[in-house]
Amino acid sequence: MSQKFEKLKTLLKELFQLDQPDLDFGLYRIMHAKSAEVTQFLDKDLLPQVQQAFGLYKTADKAELEKELAKAIEQAQSLGADPETLPKVKELRAKLANDAVDIGGLENEVYDHLFSFFRRYYSEGDFLAKRVYRPGVYAIPYEGEEVKLHWANRDQYYIKTSEYLRDYAFRLKPDDAAKPMRVHFRLVDAAEGEHGNVKAAEGKDRSFILAGEDFIAEEGGELVLRFAYSPATLTDWPVSEREGKKKPPAQKDLTTSAVGRILAVTDAAFTPWIAELAKPHVNLNGEAPGHSRLEGHLKRYTARNTFDYFIHKDLGGFLRRELDFYVKNEVMHLDDIESDTAPRVEQYLSKIKVIRRIAGKVIAFLAQLEEFQKKLWLKKKFVVETQYCITLDRIPEKFYPEIAANDAQREEWVRLFAIDEIKGDLSTPAYSAPLSCEFIKAFPTLMVDTRHFGEDFQQRLLSDVDGLDAHVDGVLIEGENSQALALMQAKYAGRIDCVYIDPPFNTDASAIDYKNGYKSSSWMSLINDRLRLSRPIMTETGVLIAAIDDEQQRELNFLIGDNFDGRILGTVVVRANPSGRPTQTGYSVSHEYLIFAGETPKSKIGRMPPTQEQAARFSQKDEDGVFEWRNLRREGAGANRADRRTMFYPIYLGEGTIRIPDMEWDDASESWIVKEEPKKSEQVVWPINEDGVEKRWRWEHSSVTRRASDLCIRKDRTGKDYVYAKRRPHEDGVVSVSSWFDAKYSATEHGTAVLKSLFGSSPFSYPKSLFAVQDAIYISGGGAPKALILDYFGGSGTTGHELSPKVGDGLICQAAAVAV
Repeated sequence: MSQKFEKLKTLLKELFQLDQPDLDFGLYRIMHAKSAEVTQFLDKDLLPQVQQAFGLYKTADKAELEKELAKAIEQAQSLGADPETLPKVKELRAKLANDAVDIGGLENEVYDHLFSFFRRYYSEGDFLAKRVYRPGVYAIPYEGEEVKLHWANRDQYYIKTSEYLRDYAFRLKPDDAAKPMRVHFRLVDAAEGEHGNVKAAEGKDRSFILAGEDFIAEEGGELVLRFAYSPATLTDWPVSEREGKKKPPAQKDLTTSAVGRILAVTDAAFTPWIAELAKPHVNLNGEAPGHSRLEGHLKRYTARNTFDYFIHKDLGGFLRRELDFYVKNEVMHLDDIESDTAPRVEQYLSKIKVIRRIAGKVIAFLAQLEEFQKKLWLKKKFVVETQYCITLDRIPEKFYPEIAANDAQREEWVRLFAIDEIKGDLSTPAYSAPLSCEFIKAFPTLMVDTRHFGEDFQQRLLSDVDGLDAHVDGVLIEGENSQALALMQAKYAGRIDCVYIDPPFNTDASAIDYKNGYKSSSWMSLINDRLRLSRPIMTETGVLIAAIDDEQQRELNFLIGDNFDGRILGTVVVRANPSGRPTQTGYSVSHEYLIFAGETPKSKIGRMPPTQEQAARFSQKDEDGVFEWRNLRREGAGANRADRRTMFYPIYLGEGTIRIPDMEWDDASESWIVKEEPKKSEQVVWPINEDGVEKRWRWEHSSVTRRASDLCIRKDRTGKDYVYAKRRPHEDGVVSVSSWFDAKYSATEHGTAVLKSLFGSSPFSYPKSLFAVQDAIYISGGGAPKALILDYFGGSGTTGHELSPKVGDGLICQAAAVAV
């Protein structure tokens, strides 16, 4: 068996992840189940298939022909004849010159090409497109688009893995079915820190630290090693190394310390385990990296919670397309076909067939594994828990005794609202423990959280709340945001008015991780799939807002344009940091960007919130909020009939009734043909002013028909009955400019300072100004009554803080939330 074949087989084992046979969690369990099938393919089926493919040319094998020629020459010489005169020798020499095939050389060529192909597209567990056109030049898939947006990981799902902490296990003797000696790294304590898309605060990065006491135990026939996941401190240095240290140990130091402590265990009960863990770690290729098996697994354990990963969206199709490209570009040379004899051309084509056939089998194996991971990723996740927060005024009084007796709920109210400081007076009951029903009745806006109660209480409560969905003014989904968006597709299809996202800026302070170092490319895959999931749930007038800084502004602008058919409505520069952030290039960065995009051509950017003077006019209120009445007839610029002929039509007014007659638009006359005469009790009103000038209505005919409940009959300034419409605050205000430099947009004063006032310190880094978020959502449609607003990079919760009552209603969460 040739060295080149062994080299190829080693690579394929790495691709099939058979280099980690001792791991015993997640996908590796599936790999164990398939390992026999994969091993059979690599060890027993692959080589014979290559040799069988060349079997047709065995009679023309150069080595065999040379042996046969030597034998014929020897026989001729033994008979005293001239070998070159014999027909047999002449025939063999002709075959060697014209037909001979170096079978061994061809086989090695096939192995070389297969190795080069798979190594080119495979790197540390992921497949990346590197279409080599010629040395140093790559080609990208292109179909004649005007502009092509491409990046290295475009065809892959970005998988965030920083929180997959729970389960890591491996077997010291994976081939021993009776006693595999399973070792389990168990997390016994995890401090709050980086999670999802929230980066840890400076100096608070968490590390894996071997538990202080009882870190080793044997449970159920497996060895358990316990770890904490929390910020390291100076005391985590070994006592012998602690002196003079000014910084806590890094993960590398903690791993070294853990290995030393574990291997130093002298308890006889653990002797067999320690002996196996202390053996040298050996890589698949036989190399020994110079550390123990224990250290190898600890390094792998800590690394898998640092890196982010990819799953290919169509690995089979991708590799088959790339194989075609590789064969045509790297294997097939037309000059060889033109200059060679027919037998050699046939052999040459056979080599190509063998490469395609063998590579196709390998691709089928790889695609099957990747497709399984893809299905797991795309599978809708189970909702493991649902809780409700309900104000007391919406809860029937029969539940009050249970609520008053619940200490957990009372303690939460004390912590959040300081109700224990209420002393009481003649009209207000005093705080007590337990609470009294009278106290609860006196504060109907207190929020009951059902997580403090049993499932029976929750079910009884929800069944007693009529029209539950109508009462819900905020939905919070905690989970990975792309999974949350997938979960929302059916219920919220076409319903979201405004999407606001503040994704990771991918700067040095908050860069997403990826093991291959594709920083921007990884970030683009992360954002791209989430943008794609946003559109189906947006209304036809929906607007998406994305906050970003200079680091990825260009890429994000491309991504949004690519996903929203080029409908970038505008970009606003926000002075978020008036004092500036120094940079290495010498200037101070004080700005960020807000990029606005529309779901359809009907999406528009609205006006800024009304001033205090404007807002004062909205003195009336209904179930949809405050409003004022204004004349339905338009005045000012663009108000004449000629400006919008379709908005010049009659309205019938009766005794307190408004009716829109049946009409049909006539293109020829550019006017409405009224098919219905007014009743005797009705008068006909047209948008004609006191001077007899034909104006137009503010609303289209279809809008008036649809929103008849927002119209009324009022006296105009001449004393005649006329049509008036409700005007909401979001319809007023001034046109936004593309630069927001007002002091209220400072993230320090109106973001960080707000958090400190709430919590005593700032638990989140880089919060946005409340006013920046408020105004962005407002002009994007979030200022309309009952607007649905979505944020799936919730971060510090700035969006939720500002949603009610100024824009929309509802709450926002870390992963994804809908404000109703």
